[in-house]
Amino acid sequence: MGDRVFLKVSPTEGIMGFDKKGKLTLRYTGPFKILERVGAVAYRLVLPLDLSSSHLVFHVFMLRKYNLNPSHMICYEEIHLGDDLSYEEVPVQILDIQVKQLRTKDVALVKGL
Repeated sequence: MGDRVFLKVSPTEGIMGFDKKGKLTLRYTGPFKILERVGAVAYRLVLPLDLSSSHLVFHVFMLRKYNLNPSHMICYEEIHLGDDLSYEEVPVQILDIQVKQLRTKDVALVKGL
């Protein structure tokens, strides 16, 4: 109790083509404070109001320990999570659009910021 943890989130499938892809996508959000231990492998967290629609009890595989460092400043970027802890990435600006022609079809390539 009292420790801080990161909460695992996952992007919505098919929408992660605009920002960072693959290994560089956002995987954890937080840190959040542990309120109490519920059972052997579940913890109740203190979540902000924008995540209040989500369930407050999470299994340990959804959590990652955060080692508190006073010099570490975290800029908490507000993301809107769904009920299944997924989020949608939207582009800020489209930089370039190209159409690549394959043998049987055309593929649109979009470079976003």
